[in-house]
Amino acid sequence: MFELMLTMLERLGILVTIAFILTRFRFSRQMIQHEHIGPRQQLLAILFFGFFAIIGTYSGLTFNADSMDFDRWANDLNQDEALANSRVIGIIIAGLLGGYKVGIGAGLIAGVHRYSMGGFTDIACGLSAIIAGIVAGAFYRKNKHISLTSAFFIGALAEAIQMIIILLVAQPFQKALTLVEMIGLPMILANGIGSALFLLIIRNVLNEEEKIGALQTQKALRLAELTLTHLRKGLYVESAKEACTILYREVQASAIAITDQERILAHVGLAQEHHRELTPIQTDATKRVIQEGRVIVANHDEIQCVHDDCPLHAVVIAPLCQRDKTIGTLKFYFRSEKEITPLVIQLITGLSSLLSNQLDIAEADRAYHLAKEAEIKALQAQISPHFLFNSLNIIVSLIRTDQKKARNLLIALSHFLRQNLTGTTEQWITLEQELKHVKAYLSIEEARFVDKLRVIYDIDEQVLGKPIPPLTLQPIVENAIKHGIKDKERNCEISIIIKQMDQDILVSVQDNGRGIDFSKYPKLVKEKVMSKTGTGIGLYNVNRRLVMMLGEKSALSINSKQNEGTTVSFTISASMEEV
Repeated sequence: MFELMLTMLERLGILVTIAFILTRFRFSRQMIQHEHIGPRQQLLAILFFGFFAIIGTYSGLTFNADSMDFDRWANDLNQDEALANSRVIGIIIAGLLGGYKVGIGAGLIAGVHRYSMGGFTDIACGLSAIIAGIVAGAFYRKNKHISLTSAFFIGALAEAIQMIIILLVAQPFQKALTLVEMIGLPMILANGIGSALFLLIIRNVLNEEEKIGALQTQKALRLAELTLTHLRKGLYVESAKEACTILYREVQASAIAITDQERILAHVGLAQEHHRELTPIQTDATKRVIQEGRVIVANHDEIQCVHDDCPLHAVVIAPLCQRDKTIGTLKFYFRSEKEITPLVIQLITGLSSLLSNQLDIAEADRAYHLAKEAEIKALQAQISPHFLFNSLNIIVSLIRTDQKKARNLLIALSHFLRQNLTGTTEQWITLEQELKHVKAYLSIEEARFVDKLRVIYDIDEQVLGKPIPPLTLQPIVENAIKHGIKDKERNCEISIIIKQMDQDILVSVQDNGRGIDFSKYPKLVKEKVMSKTGTGIGLYNVNRRLVMMLGEKSALSINSKQNEGTTVSFTISASMEEV
């Protein structure tokens, strides 16, 4: 009995080979992962496991019930012979992984084959093969995830049921009893171990492949992150060269190149002298990738290198897409086609997709910044007419009473508008330039208020070189005059403060006017507040530009008390470089 046990365990080596072959089939992967398999894949599984069970039958040992001898391999049996075999393993695995249909189907194939071999246990063994499929299918329904221990006990249980069926069905009974006494325990243990071993092998192989795939995906994501800052700038020579350098350092390739639709943008690695920047694309392989938008593997004859001494003999070319249009290629060169494994192709395909997404994001960023810049220009354009109308009203009122003063104010207005026009074409100006705009504006306003208006300047000259969005301070000053001190008859004061406070530069405009209605506070910088004397766009537009260009930290802050005055202020970072 012990010798029989060792012999059967030896032949489990055949199972190892078959289990590895099984992992190459798609239906086995889906069954292991408990995914749905269609009728065609179920038929393939039935045929495969049925064939595997037949191999288990042929790899068994022939037992003669009269002589009590074992033959090393199973052949056609006479009426005194039976088999000690591992047929049940294939049936059990079929039922555990595929359910009733696959288990019974494999059992039926194996059972019919076993019956055709003859022997006094032919009917019993054929019947038990089908029952084994039913038993395994029952456990498939109850437990989606089968542990190795469960597989062992289910395999042992199916073999024990076969021993019982042999005792009940096989004739003569004495021979059946002798057979069960000799082979029962070894077959129960061997087939239990074989079922667990078979499941262990196919699970481990698939898990290892999943781990390798996960590592490749993780590597692709890390490389995409490393190249993000470069490709977000778009597909240019500089960005392509930086990306190629990073990829060459991280990926085991002989050389890496990036092209656009017409030229090589960058080539890093071997044969750099043969693949220079901005060289026109000549190979059909690269052109085919651009046209078809799919990954291809090209050999030496298709590589863009006509030099005989070039060490590059194979390349994987992947498309780089933007808005579903191929705008370039990503090329990984190798010394031999043997170096291009399925995992390498998987990594390159993943990188191609991720880098294409980065190019999409780069395009979206450019569109966003263009729209943002256009909006800023539109906001600035709204402010210029607003100031112009007020200034012209003042000058019109002076033409009849003081023509010289009106002339001087027109000159001042012309100078201011010239500077103002320059400001609307620039994204940034200095605090000093903005302050000059304000002073030009106030010279006109002081003419309107005659001796009622006093302007106080508290300026830190050291910070006047810092950048600020154009036409930011003047609308705040205009708002203070138009709404703050409008109804005051005398002693009108406007204080303009620009000074460094720790890590920030404070820009503040204070007036001693009537203050702001408390109910309007939340709305003043969040939306356009219409009034009888204004359009409501002044502070709203200034706040929007400050937030868009300097961030939320630079949003306008308003502090006001009824009949005491209003302070409108904002901050900019002192660390900003000077214009």
